[in-house]
Amino acid sequence: MPTLTPPPTASPTSLVNNNDGLPAGRLWSLDVYRGLIMFLLVGEGARFYYVMHEWDVPWLRPVVAQFHHVPWDGLVFWDVVQPAFMFIVGVAMALSLHKRRQRGESWGKTARHIVVRCVILFLLGTGLHCVYADALVFELWNVLTQLSFTILVAFLIFRWRWEAQLGVSLGLILLTTLLYRFVHVPPYDATFEPGRNFGSWVDMLLMGKLNTDHWVAFNAVPTAAHTIWGVLAGKLLLSAASSARKGGVLLGAGLALLVAGYGLDWAGAAPMIKRICTSSFVLASGGWCVVALVGFYFVFDVLGWRRGTWVLVAVGMNPILIYLITETLAWGWLNPKVGVFVGGGLAALSVKPEVAAVATAAATWGLLWALCAWLYRRRVFVRI
Repeated sequence: MPTLTPPPTASPTSLVNNNDGLPAGRLWSLDVYRGLIMFLLVGEGARFYYVMHEWDVPWLRPVVAQFHHVPWDGLVFWDVVQPAFMFIVGVAMALSLHKRRQRGESWGKTARHIVVRCVILFLLGTGLHCVYADALVFELWNVLTQLSFTILVAFLIFRWRWEAQLGVSLGLILLTTLLYRFVHVPPYDATFEPGRNFGSWVDMLLMGKLNTDHWVAFNAVPTAAHTIWGVLAGKLLLSAASSARKGGVLLGAGLALLVAGYGLDWAGAAPMIKRICTSSFVLASGGWCVVALVGFYFVFDVLGWRRGTWVLVAVGMNPILIYLITETLAWGWLNPKVGVFVGGGLAALSVKPEVAAVATAAATWGLLWALCAWLYRRRVFVRI
């Protein structure tokens, strides 16, 4: 993401210098946070979690289960990765727009940039579905497509007071809840059942088809809250408040979201379902995103820990490019090619096929990381 020159009134611990080849004044916690999320997504593209599931080592099952979405109702670690991606985009937007304002760019020029970026993300997202299908299709389930909507919403209200922005985010969640509960068009008249809910009906209107895994395009509406909350967090980190004040406000907000989300689920008011982004899921996952940011901020910006973090930062500096590579080349092409050598070599040594598959996936993951490191060291950052 763009570098940031801190404002004169900013807390000296909120934005710090580094010696890792990037300009001074970056929010290092955000770079590490984004890098971790992208590193984990690269692991998925390398098929690592898939082959670990296939290997089915009994004592590893609880860990491996955290890297696969729950079939319908529930929340595991992997369910929070996509909300974190959208939340991080919001934080980065706050920093980027601050920089543009500092260098005197007009709001109109910034708006044109945002619109163009959203159009590109929309085209990339819909284009990926064509790659998946090996045909021209119109499908709106990809995260990039939905991100194009959440970014636009967050930008349109960017200059509003924080109370109004928070109100919009909660309003989107409430609107989604009301639509799911009260808009019942047979056979899409089951509030929280897969393939028979309001989101499924909208998909039939927009695309004339349903997702086989029960994802719905309408998720872009409630999950816009994640990007808006990221913007609010970014603005707070840019403020003149002390580090303790910033961390305290963010921690309190994150805990409040967690209590609200899990409370709704435990009370039976709204089951926690990621595939249709119910209110409990959006609130709870957003809470985890905010709490994670607090932890990263304290460790990497307040305490100033840098050692070894470039390993993750390198992956996060080209998020869209790396995402596209993992979604198009890694799973279907790179992993099998690596398997010819790694898997084939281990098979010749009579290593079990499931172990060879894990080694192949790990090697693929390593090669993708090496690409990220190569781009990082040469300061090649592809931006939209």
